[in-house]
Amino acid sequence: MSIPGYDPADLDRIILARLDEDDLGTVLSPEQLRRYEAGEDLVDVLSEEEIRDVVGRRSKS
Repeated sequence: MSIPGYDPADLDRIILARLDEDDLGTVLSPEQLRRYEAGEDLVDVLSEEEIRDVVGRRSKS
């Protein structure tokens, strides 16, 4: 999913900052996880609603 005005790499960093590595397996479906591990950006793998849910979380740092 493309978000005008945002760099996918920046959005991936924001999303990953909200998730632990273990959370990827619970947030992503097996197909989404396969696509992410194959090199796709999280913003391309997740739906807009999923991105909003993840980005709305407080950072775990």
